[in-house]
Amino acid sequence: MSKIAEVIVDIATSSTDKIFDYNLIDNVTVGSRVMVPFGNRKIEGYVINIKDFSNYPEDKIKNILYPIDDFVAINNEMLNLMWYMQRNYHIRLVDGLRLFIPAEMRAGKVKSKYKKIIYLNCDFETAITKIKKNATSQKDILIYLNNFGKAEYTQICNKFNNSAVNKLLDEKLIKCKSVENKRQPYTFIKDKKVESFTLKESQRSAVEKILSAKTFKTFLLHGVTGSGKTEVYIQCISECLKENKTSIMLVPEISLTPQMLERLRSRFEDKVAILHSGLSAGEKFDEWLRIKRGEAKVVIGARSAIFAPVENLGLIIIDEEHEQSYISENNPRYSAHDIAEFRAKYNDAILVKGSATPSIESYNKAKSGEYELLTMNERINKKPLPEIEIVNMCEEFIAGNKSAFSRSLLSAIDDCIKEGNQAMLFINRRGFSSFLMCRSCGFIAKCDDCDVSLVYHKEDNTLKCHYCGNRYTSFTKCPKCGSESIRLGSAGTEKIVNDLKELYPNIKVLRMDNDTTRTKESHFKILSDFKNKNAQILVGTQMIAKGHDFPDVTLVGIIDADLSLYQTDFRSNERTFQLITQVAGRAGRDKKPGKVILQTYAPRHYVYRFALNYDYLGFFAKELNIRQVTKFPPFTEIIRILIRDDDEQLVLNTTKEITLKLRQFMENDDIKDKFAYFQAMKSPVKKINGKIRYQILMRIKDHSLIEKIYEIIDSVNVKCELFVEINPQNLT
Repeated sequence: MSKIAEVIVDIATSSTDKIFDYNLIDNVTVGSRVMVPFGNRKIEGYVINIKDFSNYPEDKIKNILYPIDDFVAINNEMLNLMWYMQRNYHIRLVDGLRLFIPAEMRAGKVKSKYKKIIYLNCDFETAITKIKKNATSQKDILIYLNNFGKAEYTQICNKFNNSAVNKLLDEKLIKCKSVENKRQPYTFIKDKKVESFTLKESQRSAVEKILSAKTFKTFLLHGVTGSGKTEVYIQCISECLKENKTSIMLVPEISLTPQMLERLRSRFEDKVAILHSGLSAGEKFDEWLRIKRGEAKVVIGARSAIFAPVENLGLIIIDEEHEQSYISENNPRYSAHDIAEFRAKYNDAILVKGSATPSIESYNKAKSGEYELLTMNERINKKPLPEIEIVNMCEEFIAGNKSAFSRSLLSAIDDCIKEGNQAMLFINRRGFSSFLMCRSCGFIAKCDDCDVSLVYHKEDNTLKCHYCGNRYTSFTKCPKCGSESIRLGSAGTEKIVNDLKELYPNIKVLRMDNDTTRTKESHFKILSDFKNKNAQILVGTQMIAKGHDFPDVTLVGIIDADLSLYQTDFRSNERTFQLITQVAGRAGRDKKPGKVILQTYAPRHYVYRFALNYDYLGFFAKELNIRQVTKFPPFTEIIRILIRDDDEQLVLNTTKEITLKLRQFMENDDIKDKFAYFQAMKSPVKKINGKIRYQILMRIKDHSLIEKIYEIIDSVNVKCELFVEINPQNLT
């Protein structure tokens, strides 16, 4: 009797998110991708288990058609991770499985690429005697192959001629075979010679403590900017390789991957692979396959790299662990921190989280002993952290200065340029202006599909929605009342660069934001140009705030420090402190002292008081106390149920039904005190991509309640999209 394969079909709907039984065939095992009959279609699927019998009638069970790959795509660790993600994030099984392989592998959208290689099929002297004396092209080909050993078929055909190559193949004097042609990303990054590096005492101590862990353990490496955390990571990776173990290193921004890749390749050469969403389909597939085959032992990338198919995992590093980019805000929603902890525990590996400004939750775990705290309080060059000068922009306005630059900042830029140094100016808003508004009637241009104002981009004279990507033609007359009195909103990176070019026409200024970094090479090119001093000023969003090391940067200007301070999010104070500390850390990293000009309309805010002295511990104590009083994480967990659809009434009815059932659950006497907050409401951004959004927010004191909350959600016949998020990073 044939064995039965349990298969998850690759269809992302709730009705098909179940296990289907199929008769097992040869060359298929647990973890295989297979093609199966499904209704009147052929569908890809994943074998998640093999059993001896099925509860369904034998004549109802169909056969698997064939295996898709010649390797097992998903190992047992990932299958266990699939179940973990379903339990913890309330996601469909197939959505978890899809994270484990490159999206382009599905439906055969990308496969291995091959090239034809030709080489001598006998010794050179014998081959020469077998061709005609006047066959000069054939002779030249043989000489070339004798000198170089082999060559690409197309290269030789172009260099000499097709007929000569084919004649030699017919005579069997040369041979042609197909070999895999790997598409390697970032080939323009050249390996550099590694100089001998002596660890400082604080670095050596951190490395020794991390490597002393022989079983699963989590370390929090709290090191000031410029303290040498990256070298600690590299030393730990090196020791893992010596033990034939693999490593995964996560960085928060794609912009940081080329810089880190350059450092890792210089140490570990082709053992390093890179994974992130900016790679081409072919590059991503080939890198994934190199990791799967064990050819690459070190993986670097953004959030999704945590799913890299490494075996024998020994070390996971999360650099800039406080960054919100490690939390997925799209379906499927997950936390890279949770996945990293699961994988580290599963493999009995070491987990290292590093930051100059750890999240309140992580530092609290370190203080309580759940993580081991490692501190590095000094820069490796022993230089002090740059001095921060706070400028009150209210006083600037009263004095008649209505520009984005304070007098102090302009004076500091003048000095920086005269001394031949470089400056970085940070503003966490892209575009030219945050909105266009008619002064006569108050009309503000908004997106048709999203409940947000459009951002003006002067370069292409368009209005763009930064949520859905819609573009609209800009205007100089109000489309509502015809007035030509149009007011610009707050300045973005494009406006800052425009103003700088007017102020300093002979100085090269670079801009780094989502608009200037649409290709994977653009990050590296901008940073390389700046590092090579092809520009003296770099303006950017939070892309420039972390991880970069430029020895000639002596000035950092924070144009509008208040941007993240007054957001409707309990983390706004924390994010402001982190951003200031991180971007300030870009100055004075080498021999030259650094200076930071911080512009604000609220200079007395406690966040700036702590940032002024780089007092993380003081800020942590203050913020933790506020969180405890207001019952926010880490003292509670936030659960957000997001419901969305084109039909607002359907969304509203679904929200009401779930809310009613949850309130009935809360009325139990033994449950009531475990809820610190419960409220249903419209989302702050009510509409995105044409879909109306409502949400239910809860703050709970007991993690075990989550399972019951999921049960209540599942008891409702939901006909619209519904997502559950635990401790979401963005509540808008």
